[in-house]
Amino acid sequence: MKYGIRFINLKLMDWETSIIQFRSYLKLERSLSDNSIEAYETDMRKLVTYLEMNKINVSPITITLQHLKDFIYWINELGLSARSQARIISGLKAFFKYLILEDTIDNDPSSLLESPRLGRKLPEVLSIDEIDQIMAAIDLSQPEGQRNKAIIETLYSCGLRVSELINLKISNLYFDDGFIRVVGKGDKERLVPIGQKAMKEIRYYFQDRNLMTNIDKNSENIVFLNRRGKQLTRVMIFTIIKRLVEKAKINKNVSPHTFRHSFATHLIDGGADLRAVQEMLGHESIITTEIYTHLDREYLRDAIIQYHPRS
Repeated sequence: MKYGIRFINLKLMDWETSIIQFRSYLKLERSLSDNSIEAYETDMRKLVTYLEMNKINVSPITITLQHLKDFIYWINELGLSARSQARIISGLKAFFKYLILEDTIDNDPSSLLESPRLGRKLPEVLSIDEIDQIMAAIDLSQPEGQRNKAIIETLYSCGLRVSELINLKISNLYFDDGFIRVVGKGDKERLVPIGQKAMKEIRYYFQDRNLMTNIDKNSENIVFLNRRGKQLTRVMIFTIIKRLVEKAKINKNVSPHTFRHSFATHLIDGGADLRAVQEMLGHESIITTEIYTHLDREYLRDAIIQYHPRS
């Protein structure tokens, strides 16, 4: 049996109307739980957000397979885990199957939709428990212990690239406002919210850093230093993480980027707005060369506070 009110003009059908009716279909005809229905709607709204951000003017009737493929590539680049991508694809397929059942569309654009075959494997995603295990593996009795704890916390709490971490400057820490200024790819600057946990660990580390008498003149404004008072290298960050992961007995291929990927995945899986995560990661669109819509700073801070496990 077909569900619901038929559209008077199918060409004018918009996303909001179709999603509302899709919700009713899931509840009344498929008898899904409220949590399952909410998950389907959230995933559909991710697609709508993507279309709006990229000014792609298509309706549920006119959207094509290529649009859907581009969307999946985008959420992959944004940092969504393979498992989350599979769930979203399943939701898209359910939505368009519903439109087929309603005779709203003749051809299902999602029928050939697959996860993108990228040239590189998606990085691992750490669970919150695994991140806690890594933190617990840090020996705070060692001179570098508190520094390493602050490094891991900053990587995960702010979603930084390793290059952004090692170049982080003291003058770019705005703890009173809850932000740090980060210099990303192409020397583009952005403000990133930083949680109370990360700020606390950095402040503890500064107690040790302030006692250093051998700080190199060129590194005086750099946050994280080695024992010789010089800026840490990318290789050193990789080495620190590798040793901690081995000590924590986590059988995953973990790199600095793993924490960035986990940061994005945990935020998005928790319900954070894609645009907020996009802004915090400093990503550019893989479809265009323009940065996505600039968002209010307080909005970004709210996203961290509400959705990040470390908040």
